[in-house]
Amino acid sequence: MSTRSADLGNEDLEVTTSDDGVVAWVTIDRPDVHNALSDDVLTGLSEVAAATHERDIRVVVIRGAGGTFCSGGDLQGMDDAEPEPMIDRRRGSSGLADLLEELIDADALTVAAVEGYCLAGGCGLAAGCDFVLAADDAEFGTPEVNVGMFPMQAMAAIMPAVGEKKGLKLMFTGEHIDAETAERIGLATDVLDADAFETELAAYVDDLARNSPVLISMGKEAYYTQRDMTVEQSYSYLKEMLTLLMESEDHEEGVAAFVEDREPEWGKRP
Repeated sequence: MSTRSADLGNEDLEVTTSDDGVVAWVTIDRPDVHNALSDDVLTGLSEVAAATHERDIRVVVIRGAGGTFCSGGDLQGMDDAEPEPMIDRRRGSSGLADLLEELIDADALTVAAVEGYCLAGGCGLAAGCDFVLAADDAEFGTPEVNVGMFPMQAMAAIMPAVGEKKGLKLMFTGEHIDAETAERIGLATDVLDADAFETELAAYVDDLARNSPVLISMGKEAYYTQRDMTVEQSYSYLKEMLTLLMESEDHEEGVAAFVEDREPEWGKRP
């Protein structure tokens, strides 16, 4: 069971939380424009990411309404917008890049639940999540080249996932790839049966949410920090992070629960 959040979400973004508060279900609710990324969507997602620092949210699931994940930037909105100076446009175009940074910093695991189309900035949003769970009939792509654009911000999340050659092909051809191909090249974590998507997604999220909130927070911080280090630097850094984690009450509880053959009772995030 889940309850609609009273202080998160907006007209374009619905946020509900599980009864125990550990899972936030976030739905981009713009099906009439294939869940294109509006300012309200980006702002709302950023607010959810920030909320993980103060609440016991362990998993954030991002999905789209109406069977489509996200078609990327709102091209209709761009076409209707009043012309503005380039410096103002540059200042206002960092919404997706800012959000992708905030998803990395979130004290929760982030999951993109992809159904239907996952394109352009939507593909970048999915790639920026820690897990990408795709229905077997989902489609991924960065077709910006077809309208004289390039996935500048989405590229930062996509390239580490898929590698140089596959990423360049994706971005310069604008091709759509199916879920199986997305999984094979590293863009999707797992492919789920479209006919059983809700059930399989819920089970997957439940498994993730069983983790200690301290473990999730420190594990994410350690992974994304060491990613840009040399091997020697990462060994030294991770040794210190392991020591800190072993000093936590959740580590003590986890060991005790294992010895006593019971489920651990994790504490709240500090």
